[in-house]
Amino acid sequence: MGGIKSTAADKAFSKCIRAAAGWCCERCGKYYPEGIARAGLDCSHHHSRGNWGIRFNPLNAEALCYGCHSFTGGTQERREEVLSDDEQMKLWEMKRDTSLGKFVRKTKGVGPIAKHYRDELDRIEEKRASGFLGRIKINNWGDDD
Repeated sequence: MGGIKSTAADKAFSKCIRAAAGWCCERCGKYYPEGIARAGLDCSHHHSRGNWGIRFNPLNAEALCYGCHSFTGGTQERREEVLSDDEQMKLWEMKRDTSLGKFVRKTKGVGPIAKHYRDELDRIEEKRASGFLGRIKINNWGDDD
């Protein structure tokens, strides 16, 4: 399988996106138990992962089952369905920020980005364990808390 290589940060980010959605497709609602989620629940990016400036931004991703990802993943129509105009504009601005993209790409998705999303995953799992239902907001790497 060709394409863009997955880094440690990609793996942690992807798991965060799927865990934050409660292991459910955010389009059709189908549930994928965590142990088998890799067999059908994807981290779909609104803009390609090749856009390093927004590759690890939670606004740029959602959990979609294989069918929904194949059908609507990354389309303008899907972005308009799930993102506000302000969110879409923010992503476009970050996508065009070449200095941000170069900075993130330099890390190759290791180090602080991967650690941030592993920590976010721990936080999400703690919230789930305490009984929280529904989508959990993911804190973006690089944003002030």
